[in-house]
Amino acid sequence: MTAKERMLIAMTGGQPDRVPCAPDISTMIPQRLTGKPFWDIELNGNPPLWKAYIDAVKYYGIDGWFIYGGVNARTDSKMTIKGEVTSRTDERVIYRYTYDTPAGQMTGEMTYFIADSASPTEKIIKSIKDDFEKIKYLYPEILDADNTGLEEMRSELGDLGAFGICVTYPGFMAWFPFVQGGIEDLTYTYMDHPELIEEWRQMEHKRQVRMMELAIAAKPDFILLGGSGSITLQSPDLFKELSVPTIKEQTRMAKEAGIPTMLHSCGKEKALVEILATESDLNCVNPLEVPPMGDCDLAELKRDFGKRFSFMGNIHTTDVMLYGTVDDVEATAKKCIDDAASGGGFILSTGDQCGRDTPDENIRKLVEVAKSYGRY
Repeated sequence: MTAKERMLIAMTGGQPDRVPCAPDISTMIPQRLTGKPFWDIELNGNPPLWKAYIDAVKYYGIDGWFIYGGVNARTDSKMTIKGEVTSRTDERVIYRYTYDTPAGQMTGEMTYFIADSASPTEKIIKSIKDDFEKIKYLYPEILDADNTGLEEMRSELGDLGAFGICVTYPGFMAWFPFVQGGIEDLTYTYMDHPELIEEWRQMEHKRQVRMMELAIAAKPDFILLGGSGSITLQSPDLFKELSVPTIKEQTRMAKEAGIPTMLHSCGKEKALVEILATESDLNCVNPLEVPPMGDCDLAELKRDFGKRFSFMGNIHTTDVMLYGTVDDVEATAKKCIDDAASGGGFILSTGDQCGRDTPDENIRKLVEVAKSYGRY
């Protein structure tokens, strides 16, 4: 089978020729392999991260899990965004940006590093309550989409992997990257001004359902619902209140269109799996992190939900992939296959993203185990 066929069969509960191997090397490792400062890729798109990822897929011989496709929506936005580099040293580049809206201005800052992922060092929403009229301008009416970029990505990936488009859904984890006060401001606003959080949820819901429509129209191999920290940056109850209504609608739409869906939420995920088993039409869950970063036991999830979901995970990215030996990787990979591969519906992967300095030999060992031990 091709990597694309192998991934899609496993993602939808089937049994391919062998267990697919798609470690999460989404950002740092592809950038390291370019030999360039990370700001070249993240800030300047030289090369775009998606191209660096495809090169990494070829380099390691993994089954591609392409999650870089995004809908390029055209809107009736009344907001303009300007940005400029304000500081540059040998170690970092600071980029400041300004959002001009009819309700006022919002400013933020990103710091790009030579060999680490970029980080927001100033977020645009300083106070949810005070800035709420400005926040509304982040949600203009979506008119249509330009899929030119998606078609270039799809063409270059070919059969090296499954081609995905990403959308998201409402919740603290979706808004946290934009709020200077982080979880604290979100929590206080939820308690003191629940009407604002509900209005925000409705705006996000409308936008992400529309983005799902456009993603479906582009006919990807699968659609990834990105929601890192869905029950780590908010409680399971908040997840059910803020996030699940949108996930339910999105997965229904995709199912009707015949496109599989996968949900990515690093951190704790066991309760999320239990909730979505009855509240969604989701096909696959990822990355099912083990303690202490997560709370997932792969064998237990396979036993309880293996007829409902496909699973992708869940090797520890630091203890095993970064600091472990090739023997550690082999033993852990075999255990994952023993725990979850029976009958199909399993993709051997890691618990969230592998660190920048993960040894090449550990990633190659993962591929080797999938090819030799992961046969049906």
